[in-house]
Amino acid sequence: MHGINESLEFKPVRIAVLTVTDSRTRATDTSGDILAQRIAEAGHQLAARELVPDDKAIIQKTVSGWIDDPEVDVVVSTGGTGLTGRDVTPEAVTPLFEKEIQGFSVIFHQVSFQSVGLSTLQSRACAGVAKGTFIFALPGSNGAVKDGWDKVIVHQLDSRHRPCNLVELMPRLMEE
Repeated sequence: MHGINESLEFKPVRIAVLTVTDSRTRATDTSGDILAQRIAEAGHQLAARELVPDDKAIIQKTVSGWIDDPEVDVVVSTGGTGLTGRDVTPEAVTPLFEKEIQGFSVIFHQVSFQSVGLSTLQSRACAGVAKGTFIFALPGSNGAVKDGWDKVIVHQLDSRHRPCNLVELMPRLMEE
């Protein structure tokens, strides 16, 4: 059986949210707001939140800082995963990955297809692990953030999710 086993203990994780945008400000960052709200509703801790321009070096520096921070377990970014010249989030984060979570992109596109049809082809959503930190890069639209969090990430960050989840792997991510 898959789903939430209510008899198990919920273990909150610390999540940093990064909004990548050239067109929004903190006041108009609705996708970042959605993530912050969903993180709290799920019982997790918002460890940090930043908004940066579509600049590969700045994105990489911000995410690298969180990877090195023992108070951050997960990074979720929104924005910069499209196909335009300014969309560079995958180029910034994938070099940081020690392991790519290839299934995330596959599953994200399946759930996204249900919402936006073939337009999901325009997203390069991705995920990976770096120095024991999970990293998820979502598109910047509110709908994509809701699909990515509500239908994929929230379940894998719930320690009660069965048959398995990412939280139970956290203590073992740095094994050699």
